[in-house]
Amino acid sequence: MWSEADKTGAEPGDRRSMAVLVDEALGYVFSAALRAVAAVGVADKLAGGPRTVAELAAQTGVHEGSLHRVLRLVATRGVVEELDDGRFRLTELGQALRSDVPLSARPAVLMLTDHTLWLPSGEMERCLREGGSVFGGIFGMPFFDYVAQDEQTATAFHDGMASFSDAENRPIAAAYDFPELGVVVDVGGGQGGFLLEVLRRRPRLDGVLFDEAHAVAGHRLAADEVKGRWQAVAGDFFAEVPRGDVYLLKRILHDWDDEQCVTILRNCRRAMAPGGRILVVDAVVPRGNAPHQAKTLDLLLMSALVGKERTEADFARLFAAAGLRLSRTIPTDTMLSIAEAEPEP
Repeated sequence: MWSEADKTGAEPGDRRSMAVLVDEALGYVFSAALRAVAAVGVADKLAGGPRTVAELAAQTGVHEGSLHRVLRLVATRGVVEELDDGRFRLTELGQALRSDVPLSARPAVLMLTDHTLWLPSGEMERCLREGGSVFGGIFGMPFFDYVAQDEQTATAFHDGMASFSDAENRPIAAAYDFPELGVVVDVGGGQGGFLLEVLRRRPRLDGVLFDEAHAVAGHRLAADEVKGRWQAVAGDFFAEVPRGDVYLLKRILHDWDDEQCVTILRNCRRAMAPGGRILVVDAVVPRGNAPHQAKTLDLLLMSALVGKERTEADFARLFAAAGLRLSRTIPTDTMLSIAEAEPEP
């Protein structure tokens, strides 16, 4: 008589392990399906209630049979639900995929699944064998050079980063006791969503949004409550930054290697007013084996850019190399923390 092991010698636990790993290997197909429904705007068409696949296909201009197959997979993760009559409805989870809600995940989904990140992540084996990013080998130039010269990619990137930030900005701004007076410089601040939240909380603070011209051109600072308290300045943070009292570096240092980060930090330190601070708002990678989004994003950075997500010890070393010291690390109600740096005495 055979035991629990089958004729191949495999135990039940072996079969379970294989099944789990095969499912994990297929995970990219769901990401592709999620991108597809985000790209054609299915969630917006479902905002008014359930629709048949034929109705959705006609409204979005796509192939009916293919759309049904994609929606069937997306429904397995609770983004949409197929009803008994064959119609699909948008779930509570799926509401964030709409483009007209206050915290829309759609731009972030489109950015994270854009070909500029998708293709390098598929070549991760080359990162292991060769070290460093594979982006240049695929696209012929570094990531941010490509973004600067390709308008479609630039729009996807800046809109996606703003979408990421929209859910983070308010709780992060609330986590730090900003001064009542002074100038806050948002270095590499993109569209300025974080700076806007900081200025809203401190009505006597002034702000400077500092980034490349194509980024600050799409700023979101034209709000009545901060009128007259900000300016948008185009420039290169590797060369110099405007003078200020508090420097914000939100999701910036993780894009760059250690040497480049030290250059940015030194430029901030050089321009900083006496008593100033630098606030690095990034993920702080935790110890242990527990899941954390930073561990996933770290591999996107490894394959497409030259940076990485860092531990608290990593930040302390960067600061020391720039003539700064890590004064404290402040957790927030997001996956990001605030690493506060001040000049060494």
